[in-house]
Amino acid sequence: MASPRPIVLVHGAVHGAWCWAALQTELDRRGVPSFAVDLPGHGASAEDLTDTMGNAAAVSAVVDRLHDRFGVPVVLVGHSYGGTVIGQAADAAKVAHLVFLTALVTEVGESPNTLMATFPPPVFTGPVPSRIFLRGDDGTISGNPEAAVPVFYNDSPAEAAAAAIARLCPQRTDSLKQAVTRAAWKDIPSTYVRCTKDMAISIAAQDMLVARLPDPSVATLETDHSPFLGMPSQLADILAPLSQG
Repeated sequence: MASPRPIVLVHGAVHGAWCWAALQTELDRRGVPSFAVDLPGHGASAEDLTDTMGNAAAVSAVVDRLHDRFGVPVVLVGHSYGGTVIGQAADAAKVAHLVFLTALVTEVGESPNTLMATFPPPVFTGPVPSRIFLRGDDGTISGNPEAAVPVFYNDSPAEAAAAAIARLCPQRTDSLKQAVTRAAWKDIPSTYVRCTKDMAISIAAQDMLVARLPDPSVATLETDHSPFLGMPSQLADILAPLSQG
């Protein structure tokens, strides 16, 4: 029996590897090895915050180690901003499949900010939240606690959302302004996971991103921007078969 492909999980902006804990428990139950990455300066990482190229280099280093250890290509999952990172980082010789989890699909020469400027906005049923990110004087952004629930966690369990908000961390502003130099999704098979209640990347914007991918598999979850909190079992059901090839 062939060894399962490791699943490498890359978080989005101002998050950390901690956000994947419930999903990893579900993948464990299915016998699927998974590895959650803290981008530099995020979560428990003691490294300095860096830009998208630095984030992609960190992910590439993890992929290299796991490819050497397991002897098989990995499945690389990116959430939100993490989609930009995996598109820059992935090497077709070491990555068998890309998964964009309500994530950015960024073209060569494009930055997250220039891409997101083209998106139709989400439609809020209640009050429109205040700024999603707060800007620091040190060239960073951080998650606005007042906007986190309506934007990131509007369909997540309240307790999990509260714990997540406490863990949000700064990120370098220029990571969202830096244009990428690779679009690995053009050469590596991909899956896009749509989230219909997402208030960070609207479902209309997600469908724009799906249309960029060449012949993707598409899955849909009736949840918010953070399915790893509210639907970890359903998300594991989507990812686990990819580990088997």
